[in-house]
Amino acid sequence: MLPGMIELGQGTGPLRGVKVVEIAGIGPGPHACMILADLGADVIRVERPGGQLLSGGATMLLNRGRPSVALDLKQPEAAATVLELVKDADVLVEGMRPGVAERLGIGPEQCHAVNPRLIYGRMTGWGQDGPLAQAAGHDLNYISVAGALFGMGQTPERPQFPANLVGDFGGGSTYLVIGLLAALLEARVSGEGQVVDAAIVDGTAHLNAMTWAFLAGGGYQERRGANLLDGGVPYYDVYETADGKHVSVGALEPQFYATLIAMLGLEGVAPGQADLDRYDELRVLLTDTFRQKTQAEWVALFEGTDACVAGVVPASEAPSHPHLEARATFVEHEGVVQPQPAPRFSRTPASLSLPPSPAAGTHTREALTAWGIADVDGLIERGVAVQATPGQ
Repeated sequence: MLPGMIELGQGTGPLRGVKVVEIAGIGPGPHACMILADLGADVIRVERPGGQLLSGGATMLLNRGRPSVALDLKQPEAAATVLELVKDADVLVEGMRPGVAERLGIGPEQCHAVNPRLIYGRMTGWGQDGPLAQAAGHDLNYISVAGALFGMGQTPERPQFPANLVGDFGGGSTYLVIGLLAALLEARVSGEGQVVDAAIVDGTAHLNAMTWAFLAGGGYQERRGANLLDGGVPYYDVYETADGKHVSVGALEPQFYATLIAMLGLEGVAPGQADLDRYDELRVLLTDTFRQKTQAEWVALFEGTDACVAGVVPASEAPSHPHLEARATFVEHEGVVQPQPAPRFSRTPASLSLPPSPAAGTHTREALTAWGIADVDGLIERGVAVQATPGQ
């Protein structure tokens, strides 16, 4: 998009017309604002000049869908500019340590003083209070104390973790978006804004509710690889194929297990699904059987059946999977293959718009102008705002 083309109200999703001020951070905050932008909200991303760790670049998809404005928030005039943006906004999102936004002059009280209807979203790992609130941390730390990491993986020696999907994005950004949307609905009735305290530890604990249910019912062992959904049963596990690749097997229900065994040609040979004493025997049998064909051969046999078997696909190959390709789950946008907005809507479909900014402050002048900020050139001249130059 060329300079001067930033306009409001261009979103096509159900959040069209909702205005969001994002105080840029890393991880869950940007992911939450990507979701809001994907769903049609007008989001303006306020970054520090020069950006920060993992914050920028033309392929940083978490930053897609919104313009980048660089403001030096250590200067009072920059904070005043944020408050000007807030006056006409519905939501503000920030992910700083508790108290930092207040010291900068853009905390909840300062923002609600200029816009009482504002929904103020706070995204942190530990939350706004508690003994660890001021401590540094990352996804791995938060899911550790929330009880999620302990049981992950199939090796008894140590837990294994799925990158930062569970904490940052599962218990973090997803719950922040849920909170923001719920608060927006409530504000339409009450006419009042509020603070949404989204803590990764809280969201991860809530995300893990099924484990707590199993634990309360006596059906959960606090050992890795010993439960229904962590590889403790041989019919819900991952198996190597003849070519060194893998297939996932999820035949939990009796009818699906029966289909699996029949299609493997193991009827009359494999133990019954409920025969716990022969699970080791069943696992060896499945292991040996799946090693007899390549992944492609197993996929050709099982795909589309009720055996619940799927090939384990690398990220680079997922966009070309026939099912995902048919649904256009991935799309090439501005030269980058990326996932489409989700979920899907029948009447107000979402769509991709602005690509990620190549540098912090790429759209400072035109975005601030579009949001109604006066004397933008003066802010740039005084060093309060920074306009990135092409190639910066």
